[in-house]
Amino acid sequence: MAGQGQQAGQQAGQRIGAVNGAAAEAGVQAGMMLTDARALLPGLSVQPMAPEEDARALAGLADWCGRYSPWISLDEEAAGQYGICLDVTGCAHLFGGEAAMLDDLSRRLAAFAIQARMAIADSLGAAWATARYGARYGDSTAIVPVGGARAALARLPVAALRLSPAAADALARLGLGRIGELCSLPRGALSARFGREVTDRLDQALGRAPEPLSPRPPRTSFWSRLAFAEPIGHRDHIARAAGQLVAELCAALAREERGARRLELRLYLADGTVQRIAAGLNRASRDPAHLLRLLAEHLPSLEANFGADLMLLMAGQSDPLPAGQDSLDGAAAQICSGDGPGAGPGADLAPLLDRLGNRLGAANVARFASVQSHLPERAVRLVPPLTPAAGAGPGVETTAPWRHMARRPVHLLPRPEPIEAVAEVPDGPPVLFRWRGIAHRVQRGDGPERIAPEWWHDMQAETAAPADLAGETRDYYRIEDSRGQRYWLYRRGLYGGAGGPSPPAWYLHGFFA
Repeated sequence: MAGQGQQAGQQAGQRIGAVNGAAAEAGVQAGMMLTDARALLPGLSVQPMAPEEDARALAGLADWCGRYSPWISLDEEAAGQYGICLDVTGCAHLFGGEAAMLDDLSRRLAAFAIQARMAIADSLGAAWATARYGARYGDSTAIVPVGGARAALARLPVAALRLSPAAADALARLGLGRIGELCSLPRGALSARFGREVTDRLDQALGRAPEPLSPRPPRTSFWSRLAFAEPIGHRDHIARAAGQLVAELCAALAREERGARRLELRLYLADGTVQRIAAGLNRASRDPAHLLRLLAEHLPSLEANFGADLMLLMAGQSDPLPAGQDSLDGAAAQICSGDGPGAGPGADLAPLLDRLGNRLGAANVARFASVQSHLPERAVRLVPPLTPAAGAGPGVETTAPWRHMARRPVHLLPRPEPIEAVAEVPDGPPVLFRWRGIAHRVQRGDGPERIAPEWWHDMQAETAAPADLAGETRDYYRIEDSRGQRYWLYRRGLYGGAGGPSPPAWYLHGFFA
C-alpha cells in the first residue's frame, strides 16, 4: 500500500507536508521526518511540494464548487491546510436536501481522485471544526443538526476553534484540551486570561457571533441553474439551455424590478473544469432576446469536450429598472420613468453599444466628454458612451459643448513632438519646419491662437507632462505645407519672456483632415 506525500526541505531534513488516506492509516502524519515515515511505510511514494500549483488547483476546485452555491470562499485560516467554504443557505433543496448534497459532492470529488472531509453546520466555525476534527477518512461527511453545535463541538480539541498556536498552547498548559471544558468556564475569566480571541472564536463556532464569509466572486442575488441527467456538449444544446436560463433570470429580475448590467454564464464540465463567458451592458436590461444575443456571440468560444452536466447564469451586477408592461399584441414593452436608468437620450443606442462593447471590449467603446480646460490635451476625456456628463468627473462641462470643435484638429498626438521651425518675424507663423527629419515648406498659415497657463490651479502638479511643457504660454498656428497637408503647431514661450526658453521652442501637436 503506497501513499502519496509531499516533501518540505527544512534545516533538520525533509519532512512530510501532507498525506493521503492510505498513508494516514499506516501511521504517517504531516510534519513527520521523511526517514521516519519510510520506516513505517517502506513503499511510501513522495512528491515535492508545489504551493503555487496547489493554490491554483484549489482555486479551480473552488470555481467548480460554484455548482452548489454562488457564495464560495477559500479557507486561509490554517497554514499548510487546504479548504473551501460554501454558504449553502437556500441551495440544499436543489439537490434533495443537505445529505443528498454532501453525497453528490463526495461522489464527484472521489471520481476526481480528491479526498475531502466535509461538514454542514449552522455556523462556519462549527462546520470547519467538524470537518477537520470531527470527521475521519472512513467517514468523510458529517451534518450537525440545527441547534446541535455545542454538543458536536464538546469533545473536539480546542485547536478546532482556529486559535493561534500561542493561545492553544496556553490552554493546553492549563489542562483545557476540549471545547466542552471551555464552555463551562466563566467568560470573564477566559477574557481576562486570554483576551478576546478565545471567547470570540467560541461564540463564532456556537453561532452566537456573526462571521461573514467573503466570497471569491462578487456576490449575486440573481442567478439561475440548469442540471442535466447526462452531460451535453453539442453547441445547439448549449444555446438552447442558455436561452432557458436567460428567461428564468429575466423573470427573477422582473419580480424585483431590476435589470442586469453584467452577465456570466458558467459551464461545469464532467472533468471537473469550468468554462465561462461574460457580457457587459451599458444600461440595465432584462430583455431576454437582447441578453441572449450578447451571450450567443461568445458561445462558440466554449469548449465542452467532456460535456457539461450543469449550467449556471448569474447577474454579477444589476441596477433598478422600472416594471415592464405587455402590449396588446403580447410583446413585452419596457416602460421607463424619466428618472430611471433606462431613460434619457441614448436609450435606443444601448443595445447597439452593448453589442459593440461585447465584441470589441468595453474599454474600446467610449465617447468624448468636454472638460473645462483651455489646454487641448486636457479639453476632453474618454467616458463610457452612455455616462451622463455630470458623472464623468470633476471639471466636465454639463451645459456648454466643446466650443472650439471646428478649430481643433481631428487627431491630436499623444504628446506634442518637438520640431525645428523658421519664422520670418518673431511672432509670425513659420515658413519652414522640420519634423522627424523631413522638411515641410509652409504655403499658408493662420494664427496665432494664444493659450495662457491655467493660473487657477497648480499646472505642474496636475499634469502628466514635464514641468517645462506645462506652465507656459502657447501660440498655436494652423499650417498647410506644399503637399497640401495641414498641421497644428505651437510656439512655447514668448520672446524675451521671463522663465521661458530662449529662443522659444516649437512643437507639432496635431493634424487636420
